Amino acid sequence: MNVPVEPPFPHAFLEALRSSPGDPAFEQGDRIVSRGELLETIRRLAGAMHDAGLGPGRAVAVRTGVSPEAFAAHLAAHALGCRVVGMRPGYPEAHLAHVLGLGIDALLLDRSTVTPELLRAAGPVTLLSLGSCPSSVPAVDLLAGTGEGRPLVVAARTDDVAALSFTSGSTGRPKGCAITYRALGEHWSWQPRLWSPATAELAAGFGRYMLFGTLASMVVMDFLGLCLLGGGTAVIPDDDGRPLFPYAIERHRITGSIVTVPRLCAMLDLLRDEPVDVGCLRALMVSGSPLGPGRLAEAVDRLGPVVYQGYGQTEAGLISVLTPADIAAFPDDAPLSVGRPYPGVEISVRDEEGREVAAGESGEVHVRSPYLMSEYWGDPEETRDTLKDGLLRTRDLGHLDKEGFLHLAGRTRDVILVNAIVVYAGAVERVLSGHPDVAEAYVAGAPDELTGEAVHAFVVPAEGRAPDRDALAALVGDELGEGSVPWTITVLPSVPVAVSGKPDKRALLDLLDPRAL
Repeated sequence: MNVPVEPPFPHAFLEALRSSPGDPAFEQGDRIVSRGELLETIRRLAGAMHDAGLGPGRAVAVRTGVSPEAFAAHLAAHALGCRVVGMRPGYPEAHLAHVLGLGIDALLLDRSTVTPELLRAAGPVTLLSLGSCPSSVPAVDLLAGTGEGRPLVVAARTDDVAALSFTSGSTGRPKGCAITYRALGEHWSWQPRLWSPATAELAAGFGRYMLFGTLASMVVMDFLGLCLLGGGTAVIPDDDGRPLFPYAIERHRITGSIVTVPRLCAMLDLLRDEPVDVGCLRALMVSGSPLGPGRLAEAVDRLGPVVYQGYGQTEAGLISVLTPADIAAFPDDAPLSVGRPYPGVEISVRDEEGREVAAGESGEVHVRSPYLMSEYWGDPEETRDTLKDGLLRTRDLGHLDKEGFLHLAGRTRDVILVNAIVVYAGAVERVLSGHPDVAEAYVAGAPDELTGEAVHAFVVPAEGRAPDRDALAALVGDELGEGSVPWTITVLPSVPVAVSGKPDKRALLDLLDPRAL
C-alpha cells in the first residue's frame, strides 16, 4: 500500500492561509494584513527572489526588523527551497562576517537594519531589500515588482537545510544549527495534524500574539506559527516608550506571548505599584532560563493560571513544558520542574559514560525528537560531539522524577573551578533562589589569584524582603559544601539583560568592586 507523502514545508502553512483568506494575520498599528494579503506578498517575494537567482540549495541571510513583509520573506525563501540564515541583532562586525562567510548567496535587509558594519561584513554578497534603502546601498527592492503573475509553488527538497538558527554566541563565535525541511515538516508548531490537546489549548491562548524581538529567533518564529495556524493574529506592538510588559499587553489586549525571565520579573515589579490591566492574558510562555520558585508563585498569584514554563534549545527546539495545570498540582514545597517532555520528544538522563540512569538520578540531559538540528553548520567535530545515535547532548544537568517531570541543575559547561574543584553555577543558583528572601539568583565565576576561580552571586530580593548574605552563604555551604559558597553575594534591584534576552553574566561581573576580584 502506498503511504501518501506529506508535501514539504511550508506547503501546509500556505494551504492554511488559502483556507481563510479574509481572516486577519497581522495587526500593526491601524494596519490589518489579511491571510490572503499575506499569501499574495509571499507569492510576490518568491517571484522576485527567484529572479534574483535564489532557489533550492541557495542561501539567503536575513537581517530585518519585525514586519508582515519580513515574515513573508522568510516563507517565500522557504517555498523556493532556500537555506534561510537568520541574523540576530546586536552582532559585532566579526560575528556578522562569520555568518556571512558561511556560503551566503544573498543578504536581505531593510532600511531599519542597514549599518556600516553590516555592509562592510557583507562584502560582495548580493543585497536584497524590503522597500527602499539609502541610495548608497546597492540593494534590489523585492517589493518593487508584482511577481509577474508567477504562481507560488513549493520547490523545497525534504533533505535540504531549511534554516540556520544561531546560538546566542555568549562565548566565541555563534554556532549555526541546521534545521532540515524534513524537520520543519515534523515540527510541533508548524503542523496542526501533530498537535496534542495541550498544544491546541496553547494555540488558542495565542489568539492575539505579541510579536516582538527578531524573526531570527526560532522561538519567536515557532510561536508565530502556532498563533497563525491556530487562527490567531500576530500583533506587532507600537513603541510608546514604556516596557512592552505590561503596558503593550493592556494597550493591544494581548492574549498570548513569550517572555524571558528578566522581562517577566520586571513586569511583576511594575504590577506591584501600577494598576495595569493584564487580565486579557491567556497564555504566557516563560523561556530562556528556569523561573525561580518565588517568582513563579508571584507570577501565578498576579496573573492567574496562564503561566507556562518552556525548556528548549536552539539545537532541539521545545523540549519540555510545565503547564498551568502542572503548576497548580505541585505542592508549595516541591522542587521546581521545567515540565514533562513535549509530545514527540524523548528525554533521557545519562552518566558520563553515556549510560541511561534511573529516575531520580542526576546526569546530563539527552534528547531525541523529529525536529532536532541535523548539524552545526561547517563544524563536523562539534556535531560529532553533540549528536550521537540520534540523541542530542543538551549540555544541561538534571534528573527525571518518577512522574516524568524534568528538573534542571545547571550547565555542564557553566562551571567554576575553585581550587581545582568543579562548582556548577546552576546548582548554586538553585539553592539561592530557593530561599524565601530571594526572587532571582545568578552566579558567575571570575579569575582569582588564590583559588584559580571564585564564585560570585547576584540576588534580587523577594518583595518586602532583605536577604542576609551570611545566611545565604551558610545555606549554600550546608547544601553544596564549602567549596561552592560564593566569594561575594551582591544584592541588586534587577539584573542586566543581554541581547538574547537572558541575564548578562558578564555585565554582572562588571558591577563588582575590582577589589573583590
